Amino acid sequence: MVLRKAGLYLILLALAAFTTFPFLWTLLVSLRTRGPIFAIPPDLSLGGLSAANYVGVWNTLPLPRYVLNSLYIAAMGVGLTLIVCSLAAYPLARMQFPGRNVVFYAIIATLMLPEHIGLIVNFITMMRLRLVDTYISVYLPSVASIFGIFLLRQAYLSIPQELEDAARIDGAGELTIWWRILLPLTVPALATLAIFQFVAFWNSFLWPIIILKTPDKYPLAAGLLYLRGLFAHNTRFIAAGTVIATLPIIVVFLFTQRYFMRGITAGAIR
Repeated sequence: MVLRKAGLYLILLALAAFTTFPFLWTLLVSLRTRGPIFAIPPDLSLGGLSAANYVGVWNTLPLPRYVLNSLYIAAMGVGLTLIVCSLAAYPLARMQFPGRNVVFYAIIATLMLPEHIGLIVNFITMMRLRLVDTYISVYLPSVASIFGIFLLRQAYLSIPQELEDAARIDGAGELTIWWRILLPLTVPALATLAIFQFVAFWNSFLWPIIILKTPDKYPLAAGLLYLRGLFAHNTRFIAAGTVIATLPIIVVFLFTQRYFMRGITAGAIR
């Protein structure tokens, strides 16, 4: 039994080292001003560390502007996603109407389509709405998340029917039941969806580059690609910018990991 546990821990340790190595290597490259970068085996010594690359990125790009753009886009995108998905999942989970399951499976079937198929349709839609080169055009096409609808539908289904029946006896309507009964019981699932969407909006770079024409409106990820275009030879600057872009995601996860784990492992059951 002891050898079995030791073997399991060794496997887990190897997996942890394998998954965290890219970030640790990027962090080490960003803190060095000299030495090999792509050596095999990689040079993991800690000598000569400096913040010069971060200062260089700060002086090269308007990072505060890009960070504020990313925060605004992520905040609006996550907020609207939670509202839209929670409203869309409610009738699919708690209301009885003909074709309910057909509608649900049709929505889920769209997950099979490659994400990039929607780029042209979304661009034409934003152009017809005269929203090209606006912040709202960055997050609006993604607020109806299929994964979010599925996750919240499953969370709604885990809530006992008796709670809803008691609310109806007291005269509550559909919106009241949704807002005052179901939403408070699905906080872990909402937090899980918020984390996934925050990461998606924060790391999004292809769609913002397509829909935004003004570089000052770029989010941080798109701004880092702009940096790569200017300094393709300076891998250390790119590594420093990548670390700066990753830190907010780590901070958000650390503050919400309790809800995230509950949402992943236990849904909204209380």
